[in-house]
Amino acid sequence: MKLTGIIFALFAVLLISPAVLAQEKGVDTQNQKVRDSGNNRNAGVNGGKTDVGTSGSGISFGKGKTPAALVLPNPYRLTARRDELLTAITEIMRDRKLIVDDAASRPSEGIIVSQPYTFIKGAVVAESELNRYADIETSGTRGWTRGRYTITVEVQPIDGVSANVSINAKIEGRTDSATGAEWITLPSSGTAEQEFLIALIEHMGGTPTAARP
Repeated sequence: MKLTGIIFALFAVLLISPAVLAQEKGVDTQNQKVRDSGNNRNAGVNGGKTDVGTSGSGISFGKGKTPAALVLPNPYRLTARRDELLTAITEIMRDRKLIVDDAASRPSEGIIVSQPYTFIKGAVVAESELNRYADIETSGTRGWTRGRYTITVEVQPIDGVSANVSINAKIEGRTDSATGAEWITLPSSGTAEQEFLIALIEHMGGTPTAARP
């Protein structure tokens, strides 16, 4: 009886072994490794997913953010004589298609004023462009058709080789209705002043900088 049992057990083992080997041959070891690495759930590890988490490339520390705009002080101190600055101011106005208002300007006092300059026309684009130069929400008005500004520059000497330059812009928006056209003065956003000031600094060979000694 014992011998018969042993022979039966060996026969059973021989029958089971091919099935086990066949199943083992069907395992895709490469995919198994991918699954194993992707199932790692340790803290800070995302396995095969590398677009998020501390071990991936998904974290961005400030990348793609818009840098803060440079805001220059106004008045701005420049190293130059007043007569040189006044000449530069008139040249910049000419380059920017601004016409000097001789009646309003007082060069002897260091003041140059431009005539109103229309920087945008057309009902389709007027509101968005006007909003760059002024706070149009405070007026409560809609249906803008044009925008214009007047630049006033004042040069105040500090000593023989430097001066403070102040720039002010009067921003106006026009609306057209059945009763006629109306120009409305709007609070300046400071954009026109900053643009002119940057142009003046660069014209004098300087580099715009927010911090002044």
